[in-house]
Amino acid sequence: MKPPPLGDPPPPASRPGLSTVSVHGRPTTKPDWSPVVAPVVQSSTFVNPVGGEEEVLYTRYGNNPTQLDLARKYALLEGAEDAVFLGSGMAATALAHLAILRPGDHLIASKWIYGGTQKLFDEEFARLGIAVSYADPAQPRQWRRLLRKTTRGIFIETPTNPVMRVLDLGLVAKLAKETGVALIVDATFASPINLRPLEHGADVVITSATKYLNGHSDVIAGAVAGSASVVEEVIRLLRLYGPALDPHAAWLLNRGLKTLAIRMERHNTNGMTVARWADAHPRVQAVHYPGLPGHPDHAIAKDLLDDFGGMVGIQLDGPEAAEKVLRRLKVFMHAPSLAGVESLVSEPRLTSHRHLTAAERADQGIPDGFIRVSCGIEDPDDLVADLDQALNAL
Repeated sequence: MKPPPLGDPPPPASRPGLSTVSVHGRPTTKPDWSPVVAPVVQSSTFVNPVGGEEEVLYTRYGNNPTQLDLARKYALLEGAEDAVFLGSGMAATALAHLAILRPGDHLIASKWIYGGTQKLFDEEFARLGIAVSYADPAQPRQWRRLLRKTTRGIFIETPTNPVMRVLDLGLVAKLAKETGVALIVDATFASPINLRPLEHGADVVITSATKYLNGHSDVIAGAVAGSASVVEEVIRLLRLYGPALDPHAAWLLNRGLKTLAIRMERHNTNGMTVARWADAHPRVQAVHYPGLPGHPDHAIAKDLLDDFGGMVGIQLDGPEAAEKVLRRLKVFMHAPSLAGVESLVSEPRLTSHRHLTAAERADQGIPDGFIRVSCGIEDPDDLVADLDQALNAL
C-alpha cells in the first residue's frame, strides 16, 4: 500500500521538544510486546497484492519502512511537511536543486559554500543549462542585483565551511518571498538543534546527514526537508537517479539521531571552550567561531542560532606550522569530514577547497595555515590540553 504522507508541520506548541523528537519522533503508545528499538527492515522488495494498483514498496524508491521512519522523525525536527533521505549529502544537494531548477533557469548562490557544491554548480549545472551567479554575502545588495527573469532559486550555506560565517537568513528569505524564488539552505554545520531554516523563511533545507545527524563517522547520507511538493519531486528524481539510502544505514542513522540533542550540548560546549582558549593563544593568528564577540557575524549568530556548534577555524602561521601541529595531536585525529563523537582536524587547502588556488582560498578567508577543528564530545580539558601541547611545539 502507498505509505501515508507525513502531513502538515505541527504548530510549535504541539511539537515535542527536540530531544524527545530525536529519540521518539512523535511519541505514541506502543502495543504490548512491541520492540523498544524498531528492527531494520533489510529487504529490497516487498510482496504486492495481486491486482493491486497501489504504489509498489521497493527500497530503491525510498519507501522502505526503515527509510520512512527516519524521514518522519527528521521532518518533525525541521518542522517540515515532508523529508527524504538519500545516499550522501551531495546527492541531497543535487536533487534538491534539480527538483526546483530546469534547463534555462538561473540560480543565485552564496560565494561562501562548500567546494564540492561549487563544483556541482560550475561543472554539472552548466552542462545542464542552468546558469549560476555567485553573490558576496558581505555585500547584501548583490542578492537583488543578481536577480534575473529566469531566477528560480537562491542557495546559501550557513554556518559556512570552514570559516563559520553566519548569513542573515531573514534578509535573504525576505527577498526570496518578494520575488517568488525558492530559498534553499544547507545548515549542516548547525544541525536542527542549533538552527531550523524553515522557521526563518527557507523553503528547503538540506543537510549532510553523515555529520551531526548520524554523529558516529560510520554512515554516509544526506537529507532534504521542505514542502510536500518539493520532496515529492526529489523522490521522483531519487527513483530515476538511484541514490537511495540503504536500510541498514538508515537504521544506524536513526540510532545516532536519538542522541543528537544531547551530543550537540557537548559539541557546543567544546566548540566554545576551544575557541576561547585558541583566541588567547599567542601562536594563533585568528579564530573563526561565531560564538566569539569578535566574530564578524556574532550579532547575527546570537539572533539566528540556538547555540554556536562544535566547528572552529584556527589560523596558524603558514602550512609548515599547521603540519607541525597536526603531527603532534593525539586526541584530535587528522581526517576529513566532521561532527562525529570523536574530534577531527583537517586542512581545507588539502580537502574541501583544494580545487582553488592559494590566492582564491585566501580571498575566501582560508589562507594556507588554516586548520578546521571539529570538536567531538570528549572532555573539554583534554581537547585544550592536546591542542596546547601541539601548539607549544612551535
